[in-house]
Amino acid sequence: MNHGAWRPTRPHFWTLVGFLIALPVAARADSIAEFVSSYQEAYARGQDLTPGSQTGIDTMWLATRLDLGRASPKATLSDSAFLADDGTVVRLAGVQGCLSTGRIEFAGVVATCSMISLAGMTAVLDEAKASAGNAFPFHDLGRNPGQPTVRFAECFFMKDGAVQSLSEALIAKGVAFASRDGAGRPVFPEYARAEGAARSSRAGIWANDHFVHPYGERCRANPAMH
Repeated sequence: MNHGAWRPTRPHFWTLVGFLIALPVAARADSIAEFVSSYQEAYARGQDLTPGSQTGIDTMWLATRLDLGRASPKATLSDSAFLADDGTVVRLAGVQGCLSTGRIEFAGVVATCSMISLAGMTAVLDEAKASAGNAFPFHDLGRNPGQPTVRFAECFFMKDGAVQSLSEALIAKGVAFASRDGAGRPVFPEYARAEGAARSSRAGIWANDHFVHPYGERCRANPAMH
């Protein structure tokens, strides 16, 4: 897959960071804005409020059965989740961002690793929405019932005439990582290969000499991993 170049300008990046750190007071009065703000602010502190799958994600049946749907994003919630216009939370399967609150340099500015992942998800989601007509086709890989319902999905969009995975685009741009299971195996092997390529080319977060890969003991203990 060809993900193309993605180099945010300094003003664009700071606009995203500023929006994610503090929503306008007027917007907070709205219940949806409060919900979105609570998720974003928690993630900026290094806590992912989007739960992992209660039953685990079984990708084996993708070879024999596809449960297809469409989702229209309303707002970014975390590095790998967004609020859909039907009120459900869609969490991208096979990808995880950086939860570290350590400060690193990215696109010429210094910010926490968690904020970079969050801003990166917002930028890539906006880019993909423009070509997807604001509605992503996806493979439905399961869901957690409740309020809100959390759906686990692999979303796709078209770019330059080719189908691209939203999860893989995030990984290839160096703002997220291939999610592993409890044994350290990638949920999707192709995402691990995309991560390796991003690391080799020092894309995004990987450009920092002192960056520590997120899959240490701290992340393995994180119940939000999927």
